Amino acid sequence: MEKLEVLITEEQLRSGVAELAERINRDYNGEELLVVGILRGAFVFLADLVRRLTMPVVIDFVAVSSYGDDTQSSGVVRILKDLDESIAGRHVLLVEDIIDTGLTLKYLYENLKARHPASLKVCTLLDKPSRRRVDFNPDYAGFTIPDYFVVGYGLDCGQRYRNLPMVCVIRQEQEGCPPFAGGEQPR
Repeated sequence: MEKLEVLITEEQLRSGVAELAERINRDYNGEELLVVGILRGAFVFLADLVRRLTMPVVIDFVAVSSYGDDTQSSGVVRILKDLDESIAGRHVLLVEDIIDTGLTLKYLYENLKARHPASLKVCTLLDKPSRRRVDFNPDYAGFTIPDYFVVGYGLDCGQRYRNLPMVCVIRQEQEGCPPFAGGEQPR
């Protein structure tokens, strides 16, 4: 059975998202911003972030896969859902839940950069630089975390735990991510 330990509380998340939004508001100074969320993990973070932005915002989503249902990136990136909006000549903010090896995000960043946006920046809720396998750093990072496998606040393990209102470390006694048992709450 797995155990969950709170790493980042609801209050810390609220405060971190507010600080990120303040920086983004200052940097874009009222310019229209196309915010691109990376599905599925970034949807909770993106929703909280855009509600704090003061400039005109257009939202789009892209879905990529390099994990499947595994806990390790395969390194092979596939675009499962491309953008509906054209990004040519627009200010684009790519929003991610977590940057781990950086392989997926660097691939997606290069793909979007080739579409000639006016600017392209990356905002991540969580950054795990100790696992980076490519030279890639986000423009905005909410929290730098150690090499833990985390769930909650949109992040999942086998499509579970996204609905937790905090970020938790998941410690497993076996491979895979069995369903959260017995209504237990994270400590």
